[in-house]
Amino acid sequence: MSPSDLGQALKPFVFLDIFDAQESTIHEMAKMPLHPHSGIATVTVFTKGSMHYDDPTSGRGRIDYGGVEWMRAGIGVWHGKEMTPPVDVSHIQGFQLWLALPAELELAEPQSQYIEANEMVKVGPAHVVIGCYDGIQSPVDAPDGINYLLVTLPAGERWTYQPPDGHTVAWLAVASGMLDAGALLQQGDMVVFADDGAPISLEAQGQEDAVFVLGSAKPHPHTLHLGHYSVHTTAPALARGEARIRELGKKLKAAGDRTSPSGTIPVFK
Repeated sequence: MSPSDLGQALKPFVFLDIFDAQESTIHEMAKMPLHPHSGIATVTVFTKGSMHYDDPTSGRGRIDYGGVEWMRAGIGVWHGKEMTPPVDVSHIQGFQLWLALPAELELAEPQSQYIEANEMVKVGPAHVVIGCYDGIQSPVDAPDGINYLLVTLPAGERWTYQPPDGHTVAWLAVASGMLDAGALLQQGDMVVFADDGAPISLEAQGQEDAVFVLGSAKPHPHTLHLGHYSVHTTAPALARGEARIRELGKKLKAAGDRTSPSGTIPVFK
């Protein structure tokens, strides 16, 4: 999903990517270049393996299944190397999601959170990555009106998600296993649900647990104004975000090598 295609229909969810690196290609993840964002938040979760983080304000730790990296770009950041794969991990899989921020946050100061799995909360088979579901509130400081869940549904079991009132945007994407969501889905498949807020009934098929992410939200009420790495609610806001990115780019170049002893490069704000 990208902001120029399915993101137009599913905003505030505007980008989704599944990444999957085996032992022979994990080192390629370290080659991702630093890049900028503004106007969005990025949400990274892992369905296999883990990554190290090392941040001056958040400390050091490890994000694996059930944990999350939340990065609210706001007025602008450069990032891309704030996490590194541990030497003992041979398979890394997960999702990166972008959220279009509301007008009151799209030019706010950036924010980063690294929350490990033992600090996250669950409802049944679902980790509540973002939002509040069934009275359980995620520790991520995300805008209201958005739920994002990471779910492992055991083989043969059923589960029903009831979107909260007003959540007429809903979708899911599968990382592994097979899932009956009215149609049979498998790894890499994404499905969009009707915009009626109806319960979403799911069943894990086959012999393997079904692992997937599910999002629901109140619709983002603004037209998307798109830059190369930015999504904003208005053209003037986009111009401010991109100007900030250019300014930060010059400061980043002047800052020189910011690589930590553990190999990470903290988000540049």
